[in-house]
Amino acid sequence: MKKIEIQKNDAGSRFDKYLKKLFVKASGGFIYKMLRKKNITLNGAKSDGREILKAGDCVEVFFSDETFAKFTQSGQEKKSKLDFYRHIQVPKLDIIYEDNDLLLINKPANLLSQKANATDISANEILIAYMVQNRMLDEETFATFHPSVCNRLDQNTTGILTFGKSKYGVQLLSKALKERSAHKYYYAIVKGKFAQNGIFEGYLYKDELRNVVTISKDPREQADPIKTGFQLKAYDPSQDLSLIEIELFTGKTHQIRAHLAQIGHPIIGDYKYGERSVNDVYKRKYGVQSQLLHAYKLELADVGTYLAPLPETFLQFFPDIK
Repeated sequence: MKKIEIQKNDAGSRFDKYLKKLFVKASGGFIYKMLRKKNITLNGAKSDGREILKAGDCVEVFFSDETFAKFTQSGQEKKSKLDFYRHIQVPKLDIIYEDNDLLLINKPANLLSQKANATDISANEILIAYMVQNRMLDEETFATFHPSVCNRLDQNTTGILTFGKSKYGVQLLSKALKERSAHKYYYAIVKGKFAQNGIFEGYLYKDELRNVVTISKDPREQADPIKTGFQLKAYDPSQDLSLIEIELFTGKTHQIRAHLAQIGHPIIGDYKYGERSVNDVYKRKYGVQSQLLHAYKLELADVGTYLAPLPETFLQFFPDIK
């Protein structure tokens, strides 16, 4: 018989879901059969698997050592999963905030938030590697819980990226983003003098094959409603550039970039939705390699407000920006 104490990162899970992660090589039918026969108990009592676990709960498993080993990952299997992260080269992170549950970084350009292909090394892999290499994550925890990036920024969008280090952290961030109690603000440098302050609503349609979105004022089939707030912060008449603050009420793919292009103010450096000839000038003269869009502020209700310093590519145009 083996006793397992439920840890913080497994608290809040349904018991049957926890067991399916623990006994990764067993079928669901086998697990429910073991519950019915009381070969697996929770706090000394029979369970149907629907209980919500709390830290400190005791799971008793009445298996032989051979049976337990047959249905769980071996120590070597667990180690090999973390070995992948032990060998990732973690760059110097621009950490905005960190505690036991949350990690907020200032993401640089040319870094995926989450992998698009199996071989990608994204911010998600880098931040798990950061935890592993600093002994914040071990094999036993990783067997049933994976830390995760909770919001997505486009590969070349800079700024605040949120990461849940614990299950509580992932749930807190995911809930805030889903319920929109998290308020997200961006800076963008756009072409022309921006004179359309206010909140704009529309509909966003994504062409999955081309990975391009279009914005329309009227509803259309398979289009999602969007809402974006814009506010002019500064204007440089010498270059005809505007610095605008954006509040993102809905977070759809390429929403800000496509919305600004649709209203006649494409972001400088945005080759997908902007003007190539204009972008080429700023690339050649100022080294602008990607869209000048930066997630600069995040307000988490009852948690705090966090700011991400702007990259030099912004400051060369608007040095007084804060």
